[in-house]
Amino acid sequence: MPKLKSKSSAKKRFRTTASGKVRANFAKRRHNLRKRTQKMKRNARGTQILADADARMVKSYLPYAR
Repeated sequence: MPKLKSKSSAKKRFRTTASGKVRANFAKRRHNLRKRTQKMKRNARGTQILADADARMVKSYLPYAR
């Protein structure tokens, strides 16, 4: 059976944790930050763990992710 290809866009955007959850960056942090509230910018720091439904979709894009 041939090797499966991973989606290149998913490789750049998502990582898996040691327990198998999917970690992603927050959205809306690229530009136009002056109109966003300080609370929104502060809460969007770092990364977030995706919901189960979203994580299932991302894992199908990354067949060799642990």
